[in-house]
Amino acid sequence: MEYDYIIVGGGSAGSVLANRLSAKRGNNVLLCEAGQDTPDGNVPPEILDSYPGTAYFDPRFHWHLKVHTEIVSHNRPEERPPLRKYEQARVLGGGSSINGQLANRGAPTDYDEWEAKGAKGWGWREVLPYFKKVERDMDFDGPFHGKEGRIPVRRIFPQMWNGHAQAVAKAFEQAGFPYVEDQNGEFVADSYFPITISNLYDRRVSAAIGYLDNGTRMRQNLTISAETQVAKLLFDGTRCVGIKALVKGREQEFRANEVICSSGAIHSPAHLLRAGIGPAGTLKDLGIEVRANLPGVGQRLMDHPSISVSSFIKPDARLNGITRRHILLALRYSSNIGGAPPGDMFAVGVSKSAWHAVGEQIGSLLLAVYKTFSETGQVKLQSPDWRIEPMVEFNLLSDRRDLERLMDGFRRLAAIQMSAAMQAVTSNPFPASYTERVRRIGVVNDRNRRITGIVAKLLDGPSWLRQWMIDKFIVEGFTFDQLMHDDEALESFIRGAAIGVWHATCTCRMGADDDPMAVTDNQGRVRGVAGLRVVDASLFPAVPCANTNFPTLMTAEKISAAILAA
Repeated sequence: MEYDYIIVGGGSAGSVLANRLSAKRGNNVLLCEAGQDTPDGNVPPEILDSYPGTAYFDPRFHWHLKVHTEIVSHNRPEERPPLRKYEQARVLGGGSSINGQLANRGAPTDYDEWEAKGAKGWGWREVLPYFKKVERDMDFDGPFHGKEGRIPVRRIFPQMWNGHAQAVAKAFEQAGFPYVEDQNGEFVADSYFPITISNLYDRRVSAAIGYLDNGTRMRQNLTISAETQVAKLLFDGTRCVGIKALVKGREQEFRANEVICSSGAIHSPAHLLRAGIGPAGTLKDLGIEVRANLPGVGQRLMDHPSISVSSFIKPDARLNGITRRHILLALRYSSNIGGAPPGDMFAVGVSKSAWHAVGEQIGSLLLAVYKTFSETGQVKLQSPDWRIEPMVEFNLLSDRRDLERLMDGFRRLAAIQMSAAMQAVTSNPFPASYTERVRRIGVVNDRNRRITGIVAKLLDGPSWLRQWMIDKFIVEGFTFDQLMHDDEALESFIRGAAIGVWHATCTCRMGADDDPMAVTDNQGRVRGVAGLRVVDASLFPAVPCANTNFPTLMTAEKISAAILAA
């Protein structure tokens, strides 16, 4: 069968596109998703859960992907840093089915920067209507909010917060930050607030739940093909005419007037590179015939580098059962480092660090550089074989300004952690890092459930035993006091411990015609070929000061409208 549109990837962007494009009855639309379907009545409970830590670390919903986060030296490529598992969603709804549900738009300056970088028509005034189109705000009305969108958003206000979250808020206030009720209203750079979440009745509302509801699925012109991995983009010369895919293990071909890659900032550029669209020299080295020489494909990969200060939460201050949410409030502040806009730093209070029993006892202050200057990351093929995952190098902290802000931020968080408000509800502070040992114990299985159950009982025991166990089994290499007083130790810790927050972006950037690194135009159309678009977070000209799910939904809404208007 021939389709008008084939969408490769059923994540946040793909779900929006499938809904909007099939709303026009004359369009035949095929949505392909490599992971499992999540229809109404059969959404896994781990995905529906308001607490995201179970879905995020459940291997059923992931690609088997490992990446480099630390800087990879091009002069000494043999001295590669260790690989880390990168939890990239493989399920209908994509990241919105497993993420933290933060409905964060970012700052107006983010989108004005997009336009300045060549994405004409993507300034703040132009994107705000599409942010509003996404959401159904349950709390606020007015010029900044949508009331009829597919994704409900809400906040959990302070009267419902657990003791740990209330103490974090008190410490933020004592540090001089005002409280703002609405983070997505008029932008206030230096403030703390209840986070806006894509959540209703204490249940996640993913893009698949919101956009691919029963009414949408009943459309005769929409086909959702789950467990379908796209192996190849098909071309007639320089025109993309379809795909080759494995549908539940059976090879099939599908034809279309237009193919839209919505596979995310790692897999969308990989699809293009395998099709001969990318840097000519690199493609020739792999024996791939060059179809379009686009040097920007896979380049300038970005994420938000982050670190954490953690502590033991006293029993009375832990999650209170009113909500399963573990992140209830956040802080924006300005570093005032050269070149950074106001509100370039983002911190959250985390009242539960993992799904298991020990996670319920550990709280964190997690800090991320939300206006990062590090953009030397890349996605490149290891082989033309579609079954082999690409090589991913994030090169976090490649710009020293990011390192300096995390060092300064660690000390700020440490001071907040040592405040009277926090000491009343926590003890035993320590520098946290997402080590391989932490990752292994975070995998959802019965063995880890049993182990953490035993350890949790010991942690609730005598303080000397708790400190010994934290030093022995959690902390690796550096102590809290050491990092507070030793700049060299702090830099070393941050270089090794900083990780991204799963906001991979910018590898197929849209830009102006005269930008040699622009992969697409301002409607996602891939340069040098016909019948092919990219619509996902890889389009971003720069990663915004935001969790990336809502900017991705906005992007898909805006390009869907442009497609339908054309």
